[in-house]
Amino acid sequence: MHLNLAIPTTKKLIFDYIAARDTVSKADLLQAFAVTSSSLTRLLEEMIVEGIIEASGFGSSTGGRKPILYRIHATFRYMIGFEISRISSSVALYDLQMNRLSYTRWKMDAQMTPTVLLERAADQIEEMLHQHGIHPSLVIGIGIGAVGPLDQTNGMILTPLHFPAEGWQHVPICEWMTRRLGIPAQLDNGANTALIGEHYALRAEQMKHMLYVHAGVGLRSAMMSDGQIVRGAFDLEGSFGQMIIQTDGPRLQEDGNYGALEAYASIQALEKQVRTQVKMGRDTLLHIYEPEAIHFDLLTHALAEGDRLVKEHFIQAATYLGIGVANLINVLHPEQVILGGPLIHADPVIYDTIMHVAKKNIYYSPAYQPNFSPGELGEDAVASGAAVMVRRDWDCE
Repeated sequence: MHLNLAIPTTKKLIFDYIAARDTVSKADLLQAFAVTSSSLTRLLEEMIVEGIIEASGFGSSTGGRKPILYRIHATFRYMIGFEISRISSSVALYDLQMNRLSYTRWKMDAQMTPTVLLERAADQIEEMLHQHGIHPSLVIGIGIGAVGPLDQTNGMILTPLHFPAEGWQHVPICEWMTRRLGIPAQLDNGANTALIGEHYALRAEQMKHMLYVHAGVGLRSAMMSDGQIVRGAFDLEGSFGQMIIQTDGPRLQEDGNYGALEAYASIQALEKQVRTQVKMGRDTLLHIYEPEAIHFDLLTHALAEGDRLVKEHFIQAATYLGIGVANLINVLHPEQVILGGPLIHADPVIYDTIMHVAKKNIYYSPAYQPNFSPGELGEDAVASGAAVMVRRDWDCE
């Protein structure tokens, strides 16, 4: 895996500036960068000849000639975004302007071992490139957003929990994909890439401090400060789920904290709670199923059908999750909070409950109130952000 840690060149900075906008003029660039007009003209001409950017028409005149507008040349290079999650995984092909050209999603089940998923993803990537007539050499890289913990430097998935299939330990995913496809691969945890994707989607609003919370099989979070992902000493994206909210409470797993948030507000917790209620004979549409056969897809169906017991447990999970989100907000003070994941999006009432409870428990309210959003990208956030990550770290050569 290659991480571009070099000081960016002026060419790279200009590329990134144009990439973050639909079109820009030379005057925009002169205002943003400390370069002379003649140097900028030469550099723009060089980038047009290379095919990195293109002229896209003329802007509005302010009295003289209309200015030429520049934009990224969409078909100069391409990126792959690859999401690996415990419920579903996906792969997508993007052009340099982040237009999605192809997309495939798979359900993760007991047969979806690392070998099976990676072979399917590699085959699909080859098919996508063939369909669009793209040579692999034109692909900047494969961005991978995966469930942690990870060894990002060495491109390895370490010891994630709760995958339905066996074998998801110490998977050298970047090495495998690069060897199989001849395309460099780059790994980050899925919460981070989702936040990168959402930040890019909101680029016109120039958000700098953002919090992303994902509720699914487990709980994940990511934070961005001044436009950069906040990273700790270890890549432990599931730590949010281990936030203790009740000191004498239960724990979900044998190695988890007692009274941790994930024991109250995750898909696993929800399934466990409803199964217990079914065993006790509670009135529910799910009584026709064996308790151990009750999984999240049945819960969401029962919720849509108005099952009172199931709705009660969803609302309870949302309430606890709202408290956890408020705790993060009180520490991190983001300006934008994005709530994502299958648990949160199971029904609008879940999102609304989380948002209401979180707002109610923000310490500096009403003087400080971040914006809340379900996100712009939905289930595409992880893969899209992984592709943005690859483009961001590309050196334009």
